[in-house]
Amino acid sequence: MLNIYIYKMKNNAVEIQNNYYTSTANTYDRNHVNSLMDRGHNFNLYFLSSMIDLFQIKSILDVGSGTGRTIEFIRNKHPEVKVVGIEPVQGLRQQAYEKGIPMDVIIAGDGNKIEFEDGAFDLVCEFGMLHHVSNPERVVSEMIRVSSKAIFISDSNNFGQGGFIGRSTKQVINFFGLWKLFNYVKTKGKGYQISEGDGLFYSYSVFNNVNMIKEKCKSIYYLSSKNSGTNLYRSSSDIGLFALKK
Repeated sequence: MLNIYIYKMKNNAVEIQNNYYTSTANTYDRNHVNSLMDRGHNFNLYFLSSMIDLFQIKSILDVGSGTGRTIEFIRNKHPEVKVVGIEPVQGLRQQAYEKGIPMDVIIAGDGNKIEFEDGAFDLVCEFGMLHHVSNPERVVSEMIRVSSKAIFISDSNNFGQGGFIGRSTKQVINFFGLWKLFNYVKTKGKGYQISEGDGLFYSYSVFNNVNMIKEKCKSIYYLSSKNSGTNLYRSSSDIGLFALKK
C-alpha cells in the first residue's frame, strides 16, 4: 500500500508540473528567461561558452530545454557545435519552435531515461531543471552516462539560500543527517512545494550529487553565479558545476 501511495504521489507531482508549464508556456520567457532573478543562469552560460572553447566541445545535449534558452545561446555563440535539447512538456517545445528553433533540435525526452547511447555527446548540461525532479541523482547519472567528456550543472543550493540564521539552521540539520526527515515534515510528506513563480519544486542542492559525480569524473570545478562568500556550500544560493570525465 505504501508503494502505491508513493507512486500516486510522484505521478501527481508530474501532472502538476506538466499542467503548470503548459498553462504558463506563453509567458515562460518573460517570467523566467528574461527576468532579473534568472541572471545566474546567464552568468553560467557564458562560463559554459568558455569551456566549450577550452575543451573543444563539438556536441552538446541540453536536458530540460524549456523554451530553448540554452539552445539559442549555443547556436548563436558556437554555430559549429551540434546541440540537441530534450524537453518533456509539449507547450514549452512549441514556444521554442515558434522562436525558430527546428523541431529536430529540441525533441521530446525525459532526463530520468535519456534515449541516447553512452557517450553520445561531448558534453551534457542542464539549467535549473534538477530542483524540479524527484530523483535528481538518477538524472545526473544519465547525464554522465550520455556524455563522453564532461557535464555542466547550473542549479540551486538550498543550503545557501536565505539569511544567515536560516542558512545556518539548515546546514546544522543537514550535518546531523536529519534533512530528509525535516523536509518530509515541512512538506507534509509530499517532498515538494509549489510557488506561483516556480511551479512545483523540490528542496535541492547541487552538492547533494557531488559524491556520485566524483566517482565517475576525474575533476570538478565550482562557481557561484550570485554574490557569495568563499564557502559556496554555506553562502551561495546558485551553483555552477563543471565536471570532466577524463
